[in-house]
Parts: sequence; C-alpha cells; structure tokens
Amino acid sequence: MYITNIEIAIRLTLAMVLGGLIGLERESMGRPAGFRTHILVSIGSALLMIVSAYAFSEFMIGRYDPGRIAAQVVSGIGFLGAGTIMREGANIRGLTTAASLWTVAGIGLTVGSGFYFAAILATFLVVLTLVLLNQLEWNYLSSKHEILTLLIQDTPGQLARVFAVLAKHDVNVFNVELSTEDTGEAKLDLEVELSPKVSRVRLIEDLVSTPGVKRGSYK
Repeated sequence: MYITNIEIAIRLTLAMVLGGLIGLERESMGRPAGFRTHILVSIGSALLMIVSAYAFSEFMIGRYDPGRIAAQVVSGIGFLGAGTIMREGANIRGLTTAASLWTVAGIGLTVGSGFYFAAILATFLVVLTLVLLNQLEWNYLSSKHEILTLLIQDTPGQLARVFAVLAKHDVNVFNVELSTEDTGEAKLDLEVELSPKVSRVRLIEDLVSTPGVKRGSYK
C-alpha cells in the first residue's frame, strides 16, 4: 500500500478544518477544550490512521491489520475527555465536550483512512447537533435559571455597576445574595435567567472588565 505526499497533505488539512469547525462551537461556549484542542485531536487521529495504514504495510508479511495502531486512539482519547468533565455540587459539566472530543477523534481516523464523505457528513451532523439542538434544548427542555457568582469589591455603587451590565445583556435577576469578607471584597450570588440570544462567555467578559469586578463564573 502506498500514499503520496499530496494525499497525506490533503488528509491532514481536511482533518484540521473539520476538527476546527467543531472546536469553534465549543470555543464559543467557553468550554475548556475548544478550537485548538479539537484541531489537535483531529490531526493527531488522522496522522495515526495514516501511519497505521501505510507506514508499516510493506514490511509486514502475511496478515496485516491497518487499524491496530489507530484503534488505540479510541480508548486513549477517553483520558483527554475525562479532563473536561467537572463536578460542581450535584451537577456534572463537560460531558458534551468530552463526547465531541471522542467524535472528533473518530472523524480524524475517518479522514486518515480516506473516507472523506463520511467525515464531512459526520462533521456537519455534529455541528448541527451542537448548535441547533442546543437552542432547542435551551428553549424547550432545560431550565434557564442559573447561578452567577461574582467576586467584587465591597465599595459603594459596585452593585449598580454590575446590574448595569446585566441590564445591557437583558438578564433577569430573581435572587441576590451578598456575603462580605474581611479583605474588602464581597461574594455576589445572583440567580439569573439568560435569554437564548445572550452569550454566556461575552456576559462574563463584560462583567469581569467592569471596574471592581474581579472574577465571575456560573454554577
């Protein structure tokens, strides 16, 4: 079995593009494994598939299994995916990102083996699932209430600055809990309702860039 350098370049480049498309969606949601991680997983999987299928075939006598090396990707990617899963109280986050990494590894293997149509179709379906079905889940299936936790300076007018940013993003606030600390800082827990049009990442960025706000996260 033989593969040209041009074909290798095409497969690795296509793996980069397809992995990047999925990674862009994860990056836009502020997930720990985003654009670059998905690209690297996809390229690495494609490369291992190419090596497994072509690098040693001419040296093997008798039965040769071209998927032997690549098969280890399927189990090995589980360790990387596990790193994106976090437990916060009773909630577990990161399962979708772990699944997308596992799927991207499969797409990379598919590209590396030369099944371009299957890889492109799979990427389209994954992006469709992550983007459109996420909106469907957000609008009809899941609760929109979240707890937004901010670490702010305990100074006059600080709450007004925070609520001005929330109003700018059309965020509804249902409950407020403020606990002060001896360091001159305060922990602000807000029960909020986010519109489907609100970017959770952009909201945190705007809040953290507000004077007196030091840190922000969702629960």
